[in-house]
Amino acid sequence: MGGAMLEGWLKLDLGTSRIAVLDPYISRQMVAICSARGVRVNPPVTDLYPAETLVLAIKPQSFETVAPGLADIVDARTLLMSIMAGKTIADIAARLPVKAIVRAMPNTPASVGRGITGAAASAAVSPEQRAMASALLQAIGSIEWVDREELINAVTAVSGSGPAYVFYLVECMAAAGVAAGLPEDIAMRLARATVEGSGELLFCDSRTSAQQLRVNVTSPGGTTAAALEVLMADDGLALLIERAILAAKRRAEELAG
Repeated sequence: MGGAMLEGWLKLDLGTSRIAVLDPYISRQMVAICSARGVRVNPPVTDLYPAETLVLAIKPQSFETVAPGLADIVDARTLLMSIMAGKTIADIAARLPVKAIVRAMPNTPASVGRGITGAAASAAVSPEQRAMASALLQAIGSIEWVDREELINAVTAVSGSGPAYVFYLVECMAAAGVAAGLPEDIAMRLARATVEGSGELLFCDSRTSAQQLRVNVTSPGGTTAAALEVLMADDGLALLIERAILAAKRRAEELAG
């Protein structure tokens, strides 16, 4: 995710000399990208103090290990933006001398510039810092601000984990196509293209609700109506999706302690 974000930032007019990447296990591919664009890789931390903005794109279990070193490059003026799952604003503030903290939850379509990120800000984040966070996150897609940090758990359940739900839908549609008699490869291509195209239609026709788009494709008494009768039964897809998202939300809450 950090690499996807960096790719997006390099398309902005930030000035690559202002960007540095700290990663003790950086890949050769990322080193090549940084070298080609003049981005510093693992410079002395003394060269970075005080960082205007620090983005924590690390695994949450690594935070305790790296926090002492990061404390040397931040101060009370630094905007810290975290995409660590489960680590709260309070967790971060307890270990680093920062007050302006944005907790964000992007999703994997960020790697193709089509992500959606939910974000929450601490009270110390200034309007200018909020605008900076928005600009950095919009480089990889869209952003939705929530006014309470605890809502990030619901964001995680809906959009953070959501791509996996969509990919599984494609798997299920393809498997059902095979059950209906289609060759496996054709069934998968049909399922993938249907989800890709439907997503693009949602994006391009944003003024039309998802509900209305569904109605538009459903002829009374037709094949789509027959399928939706199954999906929209009292124990159908809506209940299953609700159970899934609430399960993901509960797990996010457990991870946050």
